[in-house]
Amino acid sequence: MALVALELAVRSGLIPANLLPAPSQIVDTLRDLGAQGLLGHIAASTARVAAGFAAGAVLAVLLGAAVGLSRHVEALLDPTFQALRAIPSLAWVPLLLLWLGIDEAPKITLIAIGAFFPVYMGVASGIRGVDRKLIEVARLYRLSSYALTKRVLLPAALPAILTGLRNGLSLAWMFMVAAELIAASKGLGYLLSDGRETSRADIVLAAIALLAILGKISDSLMAVIEQRSLAWRDSYA
Repeated sequence: MALVALELAVRSGLIPANLLPAPSQIVDTLRDLGAQGLLGHIAASTARVAAGFAAGAVLAVLLGAAVGLSRHVEALLDPTFQALRAIPSLAWVPLLLLWLGIDEAPKITLIAIGAFFPVYMGVASGIRGVDRKLIEVARLYRLSSYALTKRVLLPAALPAILTGLRNGLSLAWMFMVAAELIAASKGLGYLLSDGRETSRADIVLAAIALLAILGKISDSLMAVIEQRSLAWRDSYA
């Protein structure tokens, strides 16, 4: 209904078409972009998000587990991570350009930074939030450290960890747009920049629509993984 109302408002002249194109014009723009290599832009952005998210998530799981399991490691690392977490994404761009140049490395690194902090917070808080009584019972049964981690800590912390992974994936897509401002010649972030420079609102909105679709698809896949991984949990639905 909202799309129909917007279409009618633009066609009747109530809304300037150069500022907010009609949905039909955005569909036509997507069709034109498809003939000009849109799939290449989608593939480039998706590959960057996948690589950056994988790198950031793996590092976050390892460091988050270390912080969650050890108060000494927490005192050593957590204050620094909390300070770094407050830095806006664009503030990293000039530093990464100086350090890594203008190839793929700074783009993937920036995406990894965006994915790192939500996953790190989910892992660390999930482990710290495990009920003390569960650990005491495990110790009564003389479980080894490995068995305690596998049978108690990991299952109890898994909901928070998976939530952190979903949030990290969402932020990876957001940071991808900033990453593709680093001298990119392909990608949805490049299309956003190109649409802005050429004053093509239809290209900008088409890129935004594709980002929303891709983000929703990836989040839905993570939701399926979360649902299957937590099928054992008897919780309110």
